[in-house]
Parts: sequence; structure tokens; C-alpha cells
Amino acid sequence: MEANTRSTGRLPAAFLTPGSSSFMDFLSDYQPDLLPGNKKLPPVQGAIEAPHGTTIVAVTFPGGVVLAGDRRATMGNVIAQRDIEKVFPADEYSAVGIAGTAGLAVEMVKLFQLELEHFEKVEGAQLSLEGKANRLSTMIRSNLGMAMQGLAVVPLFAGYDVDREKGRIFSYDVTGGRSEEQGYAATGSGSIFARGAMKKLFRDDLSEAEATTLVVQALYDAADDDSATGGPDVARRIYPIVTVITEDGFRRLTEDESSEIARSVLERRLQQPDGPRAALL
Repeated sequence: MEANTRSTGRLPAAFLTPGSSSFMDFLSDYQPDLLPGNKKLPPVQGAIEAPHGTTIVAVTFPGGVVLAGDRRATMGNVIAQRDIEKVFPADEYSAVGIAGTAGLAVEMVKLFQLELEHFEKVEGAQLSLEGKANRLSTMIRSNLGMAMQGLAVVPLFAGYDVDREKGRIFSYDVTGGRSEEQGYAATGSGSIFARGAMKKLFRDDLSEAEATTLVVQALYDAADDDSATGGPDVARRIYPIVTVITEDGFRRLTEDESSEIARSVLERRLQQPDGPRAALL
């Protein structure tokens, strides 16, 4: 025990010279109870009522990717929070959008951020985008026990691949199964409506400005048909979180930028309540 705790300060020597580049593996060895999937839940009957995040969307464009989310969290048929944040930077060139049990999802994102930072410090290099997607898949799989009790987390991961020089999107299921999406993707309760909107509006040659407008249009359509998804709230100045990831790194649109897009969409919806039309042929 003395050998394990001998160090230059108060931390054990093993903490200063971790043997693994994975922070999750390190945590599993020294304090496994801190991992979300290892937390013991009391026996329950019926569905567990907890705040849930809803719709996340992503769209690629030449030179990068846009990841966005609405701001509503629900608990059953009640709005639990109107201004929740569901899109977070994972590192300089990637981001995660969360859907599912809000508390667990935010905890998982923080752990994922630490995982990527830990790897970079230990190895002296960043993981590839594919490697980051795989690490997130492992984390989701470790939460399967809680997912079976109704506390599922289903994120959307997007980033700029510096090796391939393009934006990429990865979606997941509750078992950690990973799929790379082409062009656009959505997850959460309003995803079926958002995906339908993006399917009709997406083009391979979108500009960055067009891509940010497209995700707001998709979130508006999701909110139009899904009560758990929140649309732009002009009265409270609550607008979707929109982020852009390019070769210059992660950038979150300012409130003025996102509100300008949302207001322009709202103005057009006064004339076309169902949104822009796609050509028949």
C-alpha cells in the first residue's frame, strides 16, 4: 500500500503514471463506482420519471458539419426545462448532442470529454475521429443496464475529420451500436419529423449558412409535430443551439446569430406554415 501511495504530493504514484490511455479504464481500476453504468439503482416498478432531452440534428456541408439541438426537456407530459443545453464540444474538432435521460447524458458527455483529454495527454496526440466515435460507443454500451431500466442515453456525434478533410456524423443505439450517417442525421423523439425535413432539403453543395438554416428548419418541423421538442421561443429569447465544426475547430453560434436564423425561419413560416417546398422532380 505504501508503494502504491508514494508520490511527490498527496496523489498515489499510479495516478501520476497511468498505464492506460483510456480514462474509463483508469477509473474502472481505481474508483469504478464513479462510472455511470456502475451506479446501483433501487428496484423499481413501472417507468421512471426523469427529465429527457429530445431532438438533435446534424448536417454535413463541404468543409464541415453542423450539429444543433432544441432547448426543451420533458418529464412525461410536462415541460421540465425550457432552456436545457444539449450540444457540447467533445474536443477541438468534435461535438456531442444528447437525447435521452438528461442527467445521465450530461454526465456521460463530461466523462467523454475527460476521456479524450486524458488520451491526448498520455499519448501526446489526438484520437482520430473514428477512434473518438468508437470510444463513445463503448461508453454507451457500459450504460446498457440503466437503459434497460428506462434510463437510456442516445447521443449524436459529429466532427471534422482532419485526415479526410470533411465533416462526419455518427449515430448510436442504446447498445452502443454505431453507424456513420451520410449527409444528415437526427436522434430523439422528434427525429422522424426532423429527418423527413432534412431529407427533402439537403444538398451536397450546401454552404455553411444554408446548413445552419436547414437544421433550424428541421427542428421547427420536429417541434411542429412532436410535443417534446421545443421550437424557437421569441418571448423568452430561447433559440436552438447551433454549432459548426470545420478545419478551424468547434464554434457555437452566438445568441444573436441563432436568433437571426430562427426569426427569419419564423417570418417565412407566417407565409408557408409547413415550411419550404421541395421540387417534385
